[in-house]
Amino acid sequence: MQSVICLFVAFIAVAVFPPGSCVQTVIGLYGETIEVPCNNGNKMPDGIIFIKWKYVRDDGTPGDLLVKQVAKDEATVSATDGYKSRVSIAANFSLMISRGSLTDQRVFTCMMVSTSNLDEYPVEVKVYKKPSTPVIKNKAKELENEKLTPLGECVVESANPAADIIWMKNNQSLVDDGKTIIIRSSVTKDKVTGLSSSSSSLQYTAGKEDVTSQFTCTAKHQMGINQVSAPETFPIHYPTEKVSLQVVSQSPIREGDDVTLKCQADGNPPPTSFNFNIKGKKVTVTDKNVYTLTGVTRDDSGVYKCSLLDNDVMESSQIVTVSFLDVSLTPTGKVLKKFGENLVVSLEKNASNEAKVTWTKDNRKLDKLPDFSQLTYSDAGLYVCNVSIEGIRHSLSFELTVEGVPKITSLAKHRSDDGKHKVLTCVAEGSPKPDVQWSVNGTNDETSYVNGKATFKLTVVSSKNLTVSCLVTNKLGYDMKDINVFSLFEEDKPKQEKNEDGTEQAKVIVGVVVGLLLAAALVGLIYWLYIKKTRQGTWKTGEKEAGTSEESKKLEENNHKADV
Repeated sequence: MQSVICLFVAFIAVAVFPPGSCVQTVIGLYGETIEVPCNNGNKMPDGIIFIKWKYVRDDGTPGDLLVKQVAKDEATVSATDGYKSRVSIAANFSLMISRGSLTDQRVFTCMMVSTSNLDEYPVEVKVYKKPSTPVIKNKAKELENEKLTPLGECVVESANPAADIIWMKNNQSLVDDGKTIIIRSSVTKDKVTGLSSSSSSLQYTAGKEDVTSQFTCTAKHQMGINQVSAPETFPIHYPTEKVSLQVVSQSPIREGDDVTLKCQADGNPPPTSFNFNIKGKKVTVTDKNVYTLTGVTRDDSGVYKCSLLDNDVMESSQIVTVSFLDVSLTPTGKVLKKFGENLVVSLEKNASNEAKVTWTKDNRKLDKLPDFSQLTYSDAGLYVCNVSIEGIRHSLSFELTVEGVPKITSLAKHRSDDGKHKVLTCVAEGSPKPDVQWSVNGTNDETSYVNGKATFKLTVVSSKNLTVSCLVTNKLGYDMKDINVFSLFEEDKPKQEKNEDGTEQAKVIVGVVVGLLLAAALVGLIYWLYIKKTRQGTWKTGEKEAGTSEESKKLEENNHKADV
C-alpha cells in the first residue's frame, strides 16, 4: 500500500451535519491510495462490535461501502458502484480508497458500534493533483521597441486545485498596470478527469534593454514548491539610431600592417551591409561589416568613414595614423681617425611623431654625444644610437678608432720598496698600442694600456751612474726620452744629503755663476783696451813730428798690435 500524505483541518460542518458535529478533513493525492482515518486516528475504545463505512452520494443520498466485524478477519464490501473494487479497510479501521480521483472529494463517515454506544465520525476528503511544469506557448518572434506586443501564453495543465500563474522578468514579478504590461488569466476543467488547466497571456512593452532580458512564468500551487518554466529571450526590433566605426588592429599601426575597419549599428535586426569611405572613395560591402586595408603605408594615414547603405547621413568616422620612422646616421661602420682630427656626426630622422634618441658607448649610456672637434684616444669605442617612437625602434652604430704617433708624456724614477732597485716609469700616448724598448736591461714589472695611454715599468739594479733611454714605437712613428739614473752607492754616502736631482741642480747653478764671471772679465778687458786706444789718439797734434821712417813704421806696428 502506498503512503498517503494527509492534512488535518478541523472545522464545523453546518450544512451537512448537525451543529456541534466535528468534521475532519483529509487531503489525498490524485491517482494514489487515499487513507480515511476513523475516530480521528485515535485508539479504538473497548467493546467495539463492528465498524461500518458509508458515504454521501452525488445526489445527496447515503450509501454503504463496507462493514467490518471486529470478531472476524474479513470485511464485507456492500458498495455496488465504482467503489466496489476500490475500497478496503486497514488494521486500524481506516478506509482505504485506491486510485484516488476527483470523484472521491466527498464526505465519508465511520460508524462505530459498541455494546453500549454508537458513534459516527464524518471525514471530508479532498484530492490534490500537482500541476504539470509551466510552458510558454505562442511565443512572439520579436518584440517591438516601445510598443505593446503579445509576448506569449503560459500554460499549466492537470492540476487540482487550479494553479496560479505569475509572470517574471529576470526573476522579478511583473504586475499588470493596464498600459505597458497587461496580463489575462483563465482556468479550464477537463470534462473527464475534472482536473484544471490554467493559462495566462502577457502583453509587454519592451525597450532596448530587454534584448538580454529573460522571461519566465511560475506555477504556484497548494502542493508545495513552485514550478518555473524554461527562460525565454526575445529579439527587440528597433531601427538604427547610431553607427560606430572601429579600427581593429594592433596599436600603434606601423607601415606594412593590415588594418581592419569594422562598422556596427545599434539597430535590431542589425544591418548586414555598409558603405565604407576610404579617403574619399566609397566602397560598398554586402553581407559583412568589415573592410581590410593590407600593407598600409604612411600615405594611408587619414580619416575613414562608414555609413548605412540607405542613409549616408548616419555615419561614423575614425582617424587612422600609420606610424613610421626613418633614420640616417653619418658615419656608420668602422671609422679611422688621427689624433687631434675632427669628426662630424650627423643624425637625420623623419618620424610620425617626436622620436626619442639615446646614445651608448661600449654598452654604457651617454648623457650626450661627446665633442669630437679634437679627437683623443679616449674617444675611441663603439657608439650605438637608438632612435624610437611607440612601437618602432632603430639602432645604428659606428666604431671609432683614433690613431696617432706615440708620444712620451712622462719618464720618471723612484726606489723600489725594498730600496735595492730603481723603478723607471715611462708613460706614452699613442695608437695602435706602442711597444717599448729600454736602453738597459732590467725586469719589466708592469704594462697597461687604457684609452690610448700606455704605461711601462722597468726595474733595474743601479750600480753606477747611467743615462737610460725609453723608446716607444708603433706603425706610425716613435718617440724617445732619456733619464739620468745615479748609482745606489753614490746616494748612500753619508755626506750626500741631497738627492740626485738636487746635485744636478747645484751643478747647473755653479756653471751659470762661472759663466757670468768669465763674461764680466771679458767685458773689463775690452773696456781697458778701448781706454788705452783712446788715450793714444790724444797724443797726436795734427802736425807731423820729426823722426826717421823706421821709427814711424815701428810706431804704426805697435798701434796695430794694440788694436788687436
